[in-house]
Amino acid sequence: MRLPGWSGTLAVKAAAFITVMCCALAALLGGLVHVSVTDQTVDQARDLALSRLADATEAYQEGDALPPGAGTDPDGLPTSLRALARHGDRGTMVASKDGRPTMWAAGPADGGRALAVEVDYSQQARTISGLDHSILWSSALAIGATLMVGAFAVTRVTRRLQDTAQVARRISAGDLDARVDDPRTKDWARPQDEVAAVAVALDTMASTLQSKLLSEQRFTADVAHELRTPLTGLHAAAELLPPGRPTELVRDRVAALRTLTEDLLEISRLDTGRERLETDCEELGALAGRVVRASGTDTEVRVARDARVETDRRRLERVLGNLVANAHKHGRGPVLLTVDGPVVTVRDHGDGYPQYLLEHGPQRFRTEGGATGHGLGLTIALGQAEVLGARLVFANALDGGAVARLTLPQAPPAARRTSTGDSPDGEV
Repeated sequence: MRLPGWSGTLAVKAAAFITVMCCALAALLGGLVHVSVTDQTVDQARDLALSRLADATEAYQEGDALPPGAGTDPDGLPTSLRALARHGDRGTMVASKDGRPTMWAAGPADGGRALAVEVDYSQQARTISGLDHSILWSSALAIGATLMVGAFAVTRVTRRLQDTAQVARRISAGDLDARVDDPRTKDWARPQDEVAAVAVALDTMASTLQSKLLSEQRFTADVAHELRTPLTGLHAAAELLPPGRPTELVRDRVAALRTLTEDLLEISRLDTGRERLETDCEELGALAGRVVRASGTDTEVRVARDARVETDRRRLERVLGNLVANAHKHGRGPVLLTVDGPVVTVRDHGDGYPQYLLEHGPQRFRTEGGATGHGLGLTIALGQAEVLGARLVFANALDGGAVARLTLPQAPPAARRTSTGDSPDGEV
């Protein structure tokens, strides 16, 4: 049987540990008290019974009347104690007589009989029973109080750990401004526990990571901006060259450099997280057809189920164009673009995406397997998809080939009515 998720939390484990330890300690202390008091009570009753047995033995030997509670071979005398007395020994035993506890003391008498004395043991038995009840109640109260205090203390620690974990998840999701800011870390005069140390380490890591990423973003943006001006002049100069094969090569390389620079600038803008959408309602099937025609490739477009989405047309065309271009550049045909409602899939039949991309997503300036390019196309596609509020997933098909699946948010009903020209009253 599978246990619920909450059963593995630190608070539950700590509560279980505290409960087990309290129960064990209460059982140990209760047992010691019970044994000690019981032994003391039994010893007192035994001494009293033996004292009365000595008086009864003296009276029996002198021929006097036996005191009350004494007699030879009385009814109710335990068999084992009777046999002990007949063998010439003396002993005591607690037994039940007529439904009440009795302390018996027996010794030898003439004729192989047993001289015995009985002492009422009811009061002592009630005392021990009351003590046991008191031990149980006090142990239960002590366990409950300890459990409440321990749960309160553990809950405070686990709450701080949960806050730290939540901040770590926010940082992993890209919120590099997230910090734990544990108040204990602000006052160094206060004792610093392990949770505070983890919080300080996480905040320091986030600050360092943010600083490095900002430096990288600024460097990328600065390089792109610095390259843009001389490339513009170089492009103008290349246009003035006389026709010929060398001129075509120069123009081709200049165009490649301009494309790379524009990609770097676009990545820089995406890194800032300040992109703004210009949304409108678009038919996905028609938009996908325009993207494929603009790409100049033989990509097949299939519209299984068309959908109208509220999106930024320019950014969506950029995403689909990059996915189609990547499929033709790094995969093999046939390349198929499928529209199924708000889901657009681009698939090729090549070797599939590399393992690092499936695990960590596209990374700029990283390619494997002898592939050409700079790894910017899919990086831009993923960044623009996030700006659109869409979900872009990369996978490999079971029968071979790379599959990129883009899931877009659909336009709300109000946006659909407005885009089709229908008024709220149903008039055209």
